[in-house]
Amino acid sequence: MLEAQAVTKSYTTGAGSLTVLRGVTLRVAPGESIAVTGPSGAGKSTLLHLLAGLDTPTAGDVLWEQTSLSRMNERQRARFRNRTIGIVFQAYHLLPELTALENVMLPGRVGGDSAFKLLRQRAFGCLDDVGLGHRAEHRPTQLSGGEQQRVAIARALVMEPPVLLCDEPTGNLDSKTGAEVIDVIFAAHRKRSMSLVLVTHEAKIAAQAQRRIELEDGQIKKSG
Repeated sequence: MLEAQAVTKSYTTGAGSLTVLRGVTLRVAPGESIAVTGPSGAGKSTLLHLLAGLDTPTAGDVLWEQTSLSRMNERQRARFRNRTIGIVFQAYHLLPELTALENVMLPGRVGGDSAFKLLRQRAFGCLDDVGLGHRAEHRPTQLSGGEQQRVAIARALVMEPPVLLCDEPTGNLDSKTGAEVIDVIFAAHRKRSMSLVLVTHEAKIAAQAQRRIELEDGQIKKSG
C-alpha cells in the first residue's frame, strides 16, 4: 500500500553533507498500525515526511500502490497528500482566524471539494468523533492544547484518507491530555480501518501499535 524502498535522505549544511536516513525499507499494510521509535535525531520525522510526500529521498523511493512519489511533480504530490494522507504534527497548525469547523473543512476547500454542504457535514462528524462537536464554532484561542490537537486530528480525517501519519502528536501536551489524544487517534484508526504510522518516544504509546520500528542513526535497529 505505502512503501519506503531503501530510502536515504541527506542534507547539505554549512559543515558538509548530513545523512539522516540510510537505506530504510518499510512497508505499511492496509489497516495496520506501526509505531516508529528511537532517540532524537534518529530520522523518525524525516521518514514520516518522506512517506507523506512532503519531501523526496536522496536515494531509494517511496511508493503508493506501486506509484513512485518521487516521479510526481509538486502538484501531483499535493493532491496525493490531500486525498490519501492525513497528517497530525506535534504543533497543531490551526489557522487562528478560523473556527474549529472551518479549520477541519480546510483540506476539502483547498482540494477543490465543491460539495460544500457534504464537506461541512463530514467535518461536523469528524469533530463529533474527537469529542468536540459542541466546540465547532470556537476559534483556536478559545480551545485548550488538547482540544486544538483534537481539531487537528479531525482535520486529518475529513478527507477520509486511507493512511494517517502522526509525528509526536502528544509532544506539547501533559501526560493525561496526551493519553486522551492517543485514545482518539487509535479509535479513529480502528473505526475507519485506516493505516496508522505514529512517531513517538513513549514506550506506552508504542505498545498500543501492532508493530514497532526502532530507528537509530538513520537505520532500522529493530522491527517487530
